[in-house]
Amino acid sequence: MNTQRTRGSVRIAVVAVSALLVLTACSATGGKPRSTGGGMDAGQADTPRFTVAMITHGPPGDTFWDLIRKGAETAAVKDNIDLKYSSALSGPEQSTLVQSAIDSDVAAIAVTLARPEAMEPSVRAAVDAGIPVVGLNAGIDSWKAMGVKAYFGQDERISGEAAGQRLATEGAKKVVCVIQDQGNVSLESRCAGVASGLGGSGMEILNVNGTDMPSVQSTITAKLQQDPSVDTVITLGAPIALAAVESVDNAGSNAKIATFDTNAALVDAIKGGDVQWAVDQQPFLQGYLAIDSLWLFLNNRNTIGGGMPTLTGPAFIDSSNIDAIAEYAKNGTR
Repeated sequence: MNTQRTRGSVRIAVVAVSALLVLTACSATGGKPRSTGGGMDAGQADTPRFTVAMITHGPPGDTFWDLIRKGAETAAVKDNIDLKYSSALSGPEQSTLVQSAIDSDVAAIAVTLARPEAMEPSVRAAVDAGIPVVGLNAGIDSWKAMGVKAYFGQDERISGEAAGQRLATEGAKKVVCVIQDQGNVSLESRCAGVASGLGGSGMEILNVNGTDMPSVQSTITAKLQQDPSVDTVITLGAPIALAAVESVDNAGSNAKIATFDTNAALVDAIKGGDVQWAVDQQPFLQGYLAIDSLWLFLNNRNTIGGGMPTLTGPAFIDSSNIDAIAEYAKNGTR
């Protein structure tokens, strides 16, 4: 497979969609887009109003999932879509939410697939019922087999390898990769990628309960106290990284911290040197594209990606470019 050609095609698809959105926003308002109140002045499409469900595995109050939801809501306002957002951390509960969406006769569904085995029956039920489904964020290895029309996210293995290679270049010798949601295939793939990218350097997985931040902090602290040879902690979410900053201080450790994903609070941590860098997968964009792609399908039977995932990452955010990102992070879109 020609990887460069595939990625180029994916990028072209996104650019083409963006162009179509601009044209639609203008035509819907007589050539002058009107503000949606979301701060992006995208206008609103003059198309039939559909109800679309977005069902994720995001825990409540997690800033990462706030970004995905905001992206989805921004697209929904522009596309004249009635968005029904819901989430459940466990696979069976999330699957039940998908079935509820089917029963409520939604026009389309966007769903994350962090636990594919649990999600497959309900996703297939939606597809069999003729409901268009797209995947986002988690399940890059599973979505196509379920009959899902498109996928928006990053390749977690590739992203992990890039992070691991950077750590190796920076001289990391003993790395702890912190998983905040045990059993989540995306997070497990990230850590596996980090280990691969590190090559000969040692890496250990540390499972924590990401819904209990005091527990996260104490677990990382205990690990650093137990093993002073740990020189790097890599976390898989911005809130976990910020907890790790406190853990390093509490343990009297010299370990450096890197992370996947960002939020507004992480900006200051990177600027201050408490966190070295973050791998950004653009969650706002994932939510936005998932809903926007369904609007395109419902109104024009368009599909995106040509049967391949549309990649939204990875990209590194560090001291060299954090100032350019800070404005958007403050606005809650990065």
